[in-house]
Amino acid sequence: MKTIRLTAAQAMVRWLSNQLTEDGERFIEGMWAIFGHGNVAGIGEALHGARETFPTWRGHNEQTMAHAAIAYAKTHKRKRAMAVSTSIGPGALNLVTAAALAHVNRLPVLFVPGDVFANRAPDPVLQQIEDFNDGTISANDAFKPVSRYFDRITRPEQLMTALPRALRIMTDPAECGPVTLAFCQDVQAEAYNYPESFFAPKVWHIRRPEPDSGELAAAIAAIKSAKSPVIVAGGGVIYSEAEPELAAFATRHGIPVVETQGGKSALDHDHTLNFGPIGVTGGAAANSVCEAADLVIGVGTRFQDFTTGSWALFKNPARKILSINVQAYDSYKHGALSLACDAKVALQSIGKALENQSWKVDGSLKADWSSATGMVKAAPYAGNALPTDAQVIGAVQRTSSKATVIMGAAGTMPGELHKLWDAAQGGYHMEYGFSCMGYEVAGAMGIKMARPEADVICMVGDGSYMMANSELATAVMMGIPFTVVLTDNRGYGCINRLQMGTGGAPFNNLLDDSYHVNPSNIDFVAHAASMGAKATKAADIAGLEAALKAAKSADRPVVIVIDTDPAPSTAAGGHWWDVAVPEVSARAEVNAARAKYEQNSQKQRLAD
Repeated sequence: MKTIRLTAAQAMVRWLSNQLTEDGERFIEGMWAIFGHGNVAGIGEALHGARETFPTWRGHNEQTMAHAAIAYAKTHKRKRAMAVSTSIGPGALNLVTAAALAHVNRLPVLFVPGDVFANRAPDPVLQQIEDFNDGTISANDAFKPVSRYFDRITRPEQLMTALPRALRIMTDPAECGPVTLAFCQDVQAEAYNYPESFFAPKVWHIRRPEPDSGELAAAIAAIKSAKSPVIVAGGGVIYSEAEPELAAFATRHGIPVVETQGGKSALDHDHTLNFGPIGVTGGAAANSVCEAADLVIGVGTRFQDFTTGSWALFKNPARKILSINVQAYDSYKHGALSLACDAKVALQSIGKALENQSWKVDGSLKADWSSATGMVKAAPYAGNALPTDAQVIGAVQRTSSKATVIMGAAGTMPGELHKLWDAAQGGYHMEYGFSCMGYEVAGAMGIKMARPEADVICMVGDGSYMMANSELATAVMMGIPFTVVLTDNRGYGCINRLQMGTGGAPFNNLLDDSYHVNPSNIDFVAHAASMGAKATKAADIAGLEAALKAAKSADRPVVIVIDTDPAPSTAAGGHWWDVAVPEVSARAEVNAARAKYEQNSQKQRLAD
């Protein structure tokens, strides 16, 4: 057996470089890294040696460079991914939020944080977390609940089992998610005689699990007997690349399709059977057909509470849930009739069995909802007060094209965009599984890295921007252009409205309602410009549209700031959401909200 002597870190980088997609591309495109004493000598030297064939990118924050990697994987529909390396201690722990985001969204990313010395000679090392009762614990154990696979590399030869296990998880549609390989820093530098065969190029096939014959027969029978079925399209439709099958299935059988945050843009907005967004942030058309449906067919959705209106949306007493999901864990939720298989395969198989059976749905619902959204997105009259977020979205919509990818993550924008954005197929990217503030700017960079030809527009509020904006400087440095529309409503406007909606007084959300000695006066234009972005402030909606048009030819990120009104949100559509209101309060407003909460919670159907 021929061998090659490499350090463990060199072996990891060489092995990753030879893991390929079925299109012949690297599955792990490269590695984001912020170096510290726990990874600079071992992993850093290995990455330097492979820099011509395996890219290394430098981030400004561990969490946000991981967000860029996650957005890249999501944009590639989980067919390609990136790795992320940090030092031990704070560097590693800064990744845990990103790991949770990837875990919730079922997205592949490889985390390689440095770890303590396996030999324990210098114990305790700088940044080491010590457990008084367990000598095997380090900071990296925090990754265990937010990783689909976790391993600690304490010997160089362990890579020969750990790395294939990592890629198996990342390429398995049923188990896909983040993998953490905590890499002891002394082991990174240890040499070992690895078999040359270990580094032979390997192509990873993405499986399409077939349905169980019994489950398939039950699913077909349920659909055939339904009087008013509806399809809830989730992110699994997109990851399965089942968009054409969904469009053909809906058209042939006349079944309306409604979209979750993850599934939005699986169908083009203009498709006749696309009835739009569902649930708490949904539209009147989608929620109307869901309320009446006797069979709710989930395709690639987790049935998160925003989708189901906290399980108060589906009101038909006869309703049943059919859940088509590649992950059996998701397909069995809430007593659903399970069909655990690939979405594309399921739609093809069911479609053949249904033959030409079809249903009818009231098309005026879609037209009425389109009219309602058009009104709230219309440009305000000159001289009006501060624009609403809906009017900002309208301006972005009017200057967009089929090449536009709109993206966001938290605050007001996910709800407003889910309701109002008319997405071309593949033109919507929302991180709303974890709703992680700070994902936006880094995520936009990751999308643009995956789709350089796209017109990527990041919608972010001032609150999220303040949490994490440093990768704007990274994008400038790397020459990655995208547009940031920064809506400044002076605080956490979305949560302020929720606070007031549950009877609370405005408190600690908007800047003016928070403890301060000096009033906040942040110059976002100057801040973005200081990092090298092109930055401007739009005085009104007309100015925003002009700035958006000019941004399309930029060679670097463009940040457009516009002041907005924090109070209004789109009243049309939507649904109740279970946010518990205190049973006891000195405020009459809270007591009134509690009484209303108790009435609404009676409508929940947690299981059939």
